Amino acid sequence: MTWIRTIPYELAEDRLKKIYDRVKGPENNVDNVLLIHSLRPHTLQGHMTLYKAVLHHSGNTLPKWYLELLGVYVSHLNKCEYCSRHHLAGLARLIDSEKVELLAKAIRADKLDELLDPKELAGCSYARRLTVENHNMKHDDLKLLRQYDFSDGQILEINQVVSYFNYVNRTVNGLGVHTEGDILGLSPSDGEGNESWKHG
Repeated sequence: MTWIRTIPYELAEDRLKKIYDRVKGPENNVDNVLLIHSLRPHTLQGHMTLYKAVLHHSGNTLPKWYLELLGVYVSHLNKCEYCSRHHLAGLARLIDSEKVELLAKAIRADKLDELLDPKELAGCSYARRLTVENHNMKHDDLKLLRQYDFSDGQILEINQVVSYFNYVNRTVNGLGVHTEGDILGLSPSDGEGNESWKHG
């Protein structure tokens, strides 16, 4: 499952067990991306707090499907199969599965311009640049986003989703996490606070 030891749900105790109970899905399933933190429960808590705030908070104003799409796109750029598979499945819970398949093909072929409108594409362009050329980012990189009427708050949403996926892609790829045993596409419900982490 991973290149380091993890503690399964059945053997978890104390703080780790409490966190697992907050994040588990059906039949006590805990996604491998979360199990990887089991030797340091405080990083699992930090990961889930960030994940919930970035992708599953009711304070976000961009469509959830678009935020998920950005995550899939960044994961593709980073060659992170784990996150690509999980979040494509998550995307399929939000929009028509035929459109998801078309988006997946467009991402692989680098032809998102054939499916997305110019505004949606502008966010993807920013995501690409921040992922593969982050050391060259300049103030001017926000001009295109503003040209398409993304507010500064929405620019922050895009930035945080892209930054989160760059973090988690490196966690997964760097520790050999794979999807075996996971239920693809589960996620916490949207809400204002960080209380609800249960995957459903």
